[in-house]
Amino acid sequence: MPDILTSLRLNPSFQGKLALVTGGGTGIGKAIAATFAQLGATVAIASRRMEKLEQTSLDIQKNTGGICEPFLMDIRDPKMVGEAFDEIQKKFGKNPDILVNNAAGNFIMATERLSANAYGTIIDIVLKGTMNVTTELGRRCIQNNTGASITSITAAYARAGGPFVVPSAVSKAGVETLTKSLATEWSKYGMRFNAVSPGPIPTKGAFGRLFAGEAADAIEAIGRMNPAGRTGTPEEVANLVAFISSDHMSFLNGVIIDLDGGQQHMNHGSHMGSFLHKFDKKAWDKTEAVIRGRTGKDKQVVD
Repeated sequence: MPDILTSLRLNPSFQGKLALVTGGGTGIGKAIAATFAQLGATVAIASRRMEKLEQTSLDIQKNTGGICEPFLMDIRDPKMVGEAFDEIQKKFGKNPDILVNNAAGNFIMATERLSANAYGTIIDIVLKGTMNVTTELGRRCIQNNTGASITSITAAYARAGGPFVVPSAVSKAGVETLTKSLATEWSKYGMRFNAVSPGPIPTKGAFGRLFAGEAADAIEAIGRMNPAGRTGTPEEVANLVAFISSDHMSFLNGVIIDLDGGQQHMNHGSHMGSFLHKFDKKAWDKTEAVIRGRTGKDKQVVD
């Protein structure tokens, strides 16, 4: 029996489809974009870093033989989002049939140390940014009488709560509520909304902001804590996103899917809380210094 990806390759469900992946230059977003391109979709990737996007688009085209084009988009800026959609329309002659809201921001920190700028930045990216992109596409779909599949990448702590990642938890909870709300309000226009909630998926960007120690040590420790005995991969997330975005799943709407190896049932949505509760002031000072150095944004955590 062929696997899901083989079935999708044999079935032309992505032929003629245009997929937009925000945060598509690296990590999970890059894997999602590559999978869509491999399955025959035309792919647009968007983020604030055009140099990274251009390299990723070249890599994806070389590795898949598909079409992948970069577009500059700061999802925090509604005007820039609209302009990026205009560029996509001009380039491909249509608006996206598939949207994956993957762009995000996060870092670990004791909540009492967060400045208004720190948590505001995360909320602007994760919640408001997702709303900016989603509503821009939604208005265009309604105006042009075209449908779309919209999938947002969230996190288990959106429902379970997330100590030490409160701005992200609050924002992801909002994204999941947005997903369920628009699944009912805009279904009549041919749009459907779902979310994928990955468990621990090691990527350089995410793990660099969520752990002060060495990434390899964190990956091994978290893998041992997972019922599956390992962490997940960006490609596994990409496979699921592609499947639920396809016409094979056209009746799936308003659903939050956990892809975490069963972790939520063992650790209640937070894979780092048990470690961080043991941190004292000295440990937090060291953690803050390390993460500031990795992000290069001294004012991101504490003003």
